[in-house]
Amino acid sequence: MTSDARVLVIGAGLAGVRLARRLGDLGVPALVVGEEEHRPYNRVLLAEVLAGRYGPDVIALPAPTELVRARVTGIDRRRRTVECADGTEIPYGTLVLATGSNPVLPPLRGLFGPPGGELPEGVHAFRTMDDCLALSKAVRPGVRAVVIGGGLLGVSAARALALRGAQVVVAQQAERLMERQLDRNASRLVLRHLTDDLGVEVHTECRVRDVRSVGGAVRSVELADGYALDTDLVVVACGVRPRVGLAVDAGLAVRQGVVVDDRLRTSDPHIHALGDCAQHDGTVYGLAAPALEQADVLAELIAKDSGGAGYRGTRSLTRLALPGRDRSPFDLAAFGEAEPRPGDEVVQLTDATRGTYRKVVVRDDRLVGGVLVGELGTVGALARAWEGTEPLPAPDGGGAPLLHLFTHDGGS
Repeated sequence: MTSDARVLVIGAGLAGVRLARRLGDLGVPALVVGEEEHRPYNRVLLAEVLAGRYGPDVIALPAPTELVRARVTGIDRRRRTVECADGTEIPYGTLVLATGSNPVLPPLRGLFGPPGGELPEGVHAFRTMDDCLALSKAVRPGVRAVVIGGGLLGVSAARALALRGAQVVVAQQAERLMERQLDRNASRLVLRHLTDDLGVEVHTECRVRDVRSVGGAVRSVELADGYALDTDLVVVACGVRPRVGLAVDAGLAVRQGVVVDDRLRTSDPHIHALGDCAQHDGTVYGLAAPALEQADVLAELIAKDSGGAGYRGTRSLTRLALPGRDRSPFDLAAFGEAEPRPGDEVVQLTDATRGTYRKVVVRDDRLVGGVLVGELGTVGALARAWEGTEPLPAPDGGGAPLLHLFTHDGGS
């Protein structure tokens, strides 16, 4: 392939590597540029590396045939080249931005030193393999750790640190854990798992205002009410935001993410975007499943230059397994709208003794969302019913309406 027809992918994460592999299968070679020194890896499994369950090699992705390790600093749309930090230029015919996202570092007092300063010793983001390895080196039995943020990432980090023997405190500003994915009942079970099974201390409706260091090393985290948490480690897990700096500098249309159409094209027809950095139909997904689906769709569009339907969005399910110290994994799954609207039908089944909870929301005979904690035998059937958006079938042989959703084992 000549340089003026080259497919160039910026980003060696899940989305970029998947796209390159799919293009290769379709006979279209792609050059991937990634700035991390590590072999491409599955970022979703970093918490398992931190917990000591997997080594970094286990979560490695198949390396692209053509991979350059460099940091791209600019895009020249007129000349169709990208410039790297070492001064080299790489031409492209089609450019794909798979730049992912950056961790959100809130403007807390003491989080940064002077302008341009780095995080104090002992304070870590949790987004990259380097973050994970630095945390793994620092954690040891008995070390005190504060996790700022109780969303999906914060819960995963807290669980991993607790399994390594750390004394973990979670400071969550919202009123409950994982408030974006779970309803109150499911969140309560996650809280019980962290506190009762793993010994994690959880503070909700709790705002951190200050990170205090002595001699450049973190010593405490101060809450808005003045209460101080002594600590040796701080993990900042306050979410992520799309990494759009290159797109902004290049003059592409950017809102929350890089704006793309159904062909995953940006405002420049020679440049596409996918994964965490892309915004399609007003949505930035920030999840693995949509990124992989986008990669598959874009590979077909590029390789076959087809005018088909393109990408229509992803109805993705969040699933998380939280292994405990002395018991079976604490599994949960959430999809769609877990909070009902007036007029919706809701079925909830709870077994406090076994720590299981199942809930589905039905609107106009269609499954619009659900949450399952514990036994996930029906998650496969429920997800298919939700993704299909078809009217729900009546239960075989009659029976209680909707309850059959929990008794049909469609596979997980």
